[in-house]
Order: sequence, then C-alpha cells, then structure tokens
Amino acid sequence: MDRQIPRPGEIYIHFKKKAYQIICVASHSETREKMVVYQALYGDFGCYVRPLEMFLSEVDHEKYPDVTQKYRFELADEVKENAPEDTMAKSLEVNPHQVDIVDLSNDEPAVSDAEGMKETEEQADPALLVFLDADTLEEKYEILKSMRDSMTDRLVDDFAVALDIVIPEGNLNIRYQQLLSSVRTMQRFENTRFR
Repeated sequence: MDRQIPRPGEIYIHFKKKAYQIICVASHSETREKMVVYQALYGDFGCYVRPLEMFLSEVDHEKYPDVTQKYRFELADEVKENAPEDTMAKSLEVNPHQVDIVDLSNDEPAVSDAEGMKETEEQADPALLVFLDADTLEEKYEILKSMRDSMTDRLVDDFAVALDIVIPEGNLNIRYQQLLSSVRTMQRFENTRFR
C-alpha cells in the first residue's frame, strides 16, 4: 500500500463528495486488521468503521463510470488541488443544504422506508466547520461573537458538543451568552494551567 495512512483530524472526501473526519486508525481486536474510524461532517455526524485497505482503495470505475475521483476516499486538500478549474470541487465546502445519506458499507445511498425513498439530512453549518478547525479558543470565541445574529438553538447545541460542555435548554439569547462565557472561562483556564 503506497498511500499515506490517514491521521486523526484529517478531512477526507468520499467519491460521492461527502466529507468525513478521521478519528483514528484502530486494530480489530480479533484479526488485528487495521480499521479506519471516521465521522461524517454532515447529517447526524455518524461514526463509521471501514478496513484500512478498503478505505484507501480505488473507486470501482466499472460500477461508477462517471466518477472522476481515483480513490474511494481522498484527502480534502488533494481533491481541491487536483480538481479541474471548471468543477465545484475547486471550492469544495461542506454544503449546508439537504443531501443524501450514504450507507458506506456498499457506497450506495441508504433507503429510509419500504417505498424506497431516499432519506435526507441537513449538513453541518459551514460556521461550525470553521469553528472546529480553529486552533485557539480566542479564534473560537471570535467566531461565536461574529455569529450573534445568525445563532440558532441547534448551533448552540452543536458548538456545545464540540466544546464538550452542556448548555441547558431555554432562551436562545441566554444560551448564546452561556456559550460565550464558557469559552472565555476555558480561555482563562488554558492560559494559566501551564504557569
């Protein structure tokens, strides 16, 4: 295998243009087979496990002749760099609109009911992805401040989960202030813990 082993935190793009973040590469407890543990950056942010060899494999171009991506999963930066100028992949961002959920075990869209309708989910708010990529709590705080007018209860919950805190249900403005206050408190703690 001549491809780089995925590293925690890296963002990969599935050939059907869904974004996933690597959690880790683990070993199967019985077979010792290397497995990639990764999380969707859309919908319910589900976590998945796939054998490393399959994760790094090429797309079956006989089954998917219209797919231009060479590998089943490619680093997001590589997808952007290698995209032709006239494609949307050049400015690849996680789309906040409705998308199909993909059952990654067979690369086919999941079926939600007996009638065969495709289930759809909302993707992550782009601001949440920027927040997750921020390196410092100061950056996270500034992102939250800039979102004052577009904050929703769902976003407060998402940001709280990302920070590993709980913001109680209630008035949106109060919840937003609690979120800001929590980040400020975390900043103070982070700045003094190594002194």
